[in-house]
Amino acid sequence: MTAKLIRNAYEAGLTMTAVLLCWGATLALEGAAGLHTDALVLAVALSLTLASSQRTADTRRRLTALVLLPVTAGASVFLARLLASHYAVGAAVYTAAMALAIWIRRYGPAATKAGTLIALPLVALLVVPGPALPPEAQSALVTWGWSALIGAMACGSVWLVQSLGDRFGPRRPDPAPAAPPRRSRLHPRPSTRMALQMAAGIATAFALGHLLLDDHWPWVVLTAYVAASGNRGRTDVLRKGIERLAGACGGTLLATGVATAGITGHTAVALMFTILTIALWLRPLNYAYWAAGMTCALSLLLGYFGQDAESLLPTRLAGIAVGAVLSVASAWWLLPVPRRPAASAARPVAAG
Repeated sequence: MTAKLIRNAYEAGLTMTAVLLCWGATLALEGAAGLHTDALVLAVALSLTLASSQRTADTRRRLTALVLLPVTAGASVFLARLLASHYAVGAAVYTAAMALAIWIRRYGPAATKAGTLIALPLVALLVVPGPALPPEAQSALVTWGWSALIGAMACGSVWLVQSLGDRFGPRRPDPAPAAPPRRSRLHPRPSTRMALQMAAGIATAFALGHLLLDDHWPWVVLTAYVAASGNRGRTDVLRKGIERLAGACGGTLLATGVATAGITGHTAVALMFTILTIALWLRPLNYAYWAAGMTCALSLLLGYFGQDAESLLPTRLAGIAVGAVLSVASAWWLLPVPRRPAASAARPVAAG
């Protein structure tokens, strides 16, 4: 356990170094180009989620990410605008894109990695609190061109830090050999089943999220995605849903303590990065640690944007609970996927 904690700490350090590098570069870009602070949030969200998916990537996969991520990051801005102006149409496009990112897994490992890269900016779109910003700030949100550039900067930061870490740091253990691909006898195929489950869960999350939580619908959709991603069977989805809800409850208590202490401004930003680092360190032990850290960090983020984060915590918990129930329901009753070994399952995107 001690060796695992040390290894986890090293990996978390690499990830946060890449995140801070991208954040610092975007901070300089924000000052030079007059961007809004949401550009910094996008940089952190992209680099944070990209780091885990690129950790064992070869040069070819990294170059693919360098091309695909900026394109999808720029496209996600148009989708954000569509959600703001035509919610139902934007929700339908978002749902179809997420389902497509899973469905294309049928075409092999390369398509699976491409699907992960497509999903990353879509997940980041839920983390960047556009609907929660004051009305005067929403018109200044980062444009597609700057988003694409930030996507490229996230790729470069992650690639640079991880390459230097492997070159000069302790040797990374070789990944376990992948099991030879075997054609499933399921009809429809597992990728089709998971795509349909994801589409049903996210579409319902969009509808109920907007109906019950108004502008805070992203919390329902994000949970519906996270709990169902990397689906290894019904029990796996149920476990992740419970862990996310339990972690969010713990994060709510932590965020309440931070709010009571009156921590704001640059101190809150520093504390947010510290909490994310600790959550990354403990994440491999149990997903609940990551959910707790993300809940507290997002509370600090909303407070930084001028929102009353403490009063929104019960709303966040309600959104997480609804999203977890939706993902579990779709995984259990809509074309359920038989339980699969962990080694053969695709890794979910590391997000909220």
